[in-house]
Amino acid sequence: MAERKAALKRAPERPKLQTLLENAKKAILTDEMLQEQRASFVYGNAPKGSRITKESARKSVSRIRVNEPA
Repeated sequence: MAERKAALKRAPERPKLQTLLENAKKAILTDEMLQEQRASFVYGNAPKGSRITKESARKSVSRIRVNEPA
């Protein structure tokens, strides 16, 4: 039970973090930036020893089509 007591305290103030979060909310992602993030995610989550390269990940995300919800 002693381990839980620390979690009940309020988090300390972090003004630098708060500023970064506010700036992130205002950031506008371009389609190119979003595709690069997707490629990075694909490449980073590829299993070790796979033949997936950063370039093949970029090519694969350029073919993904996201449909609007009905």
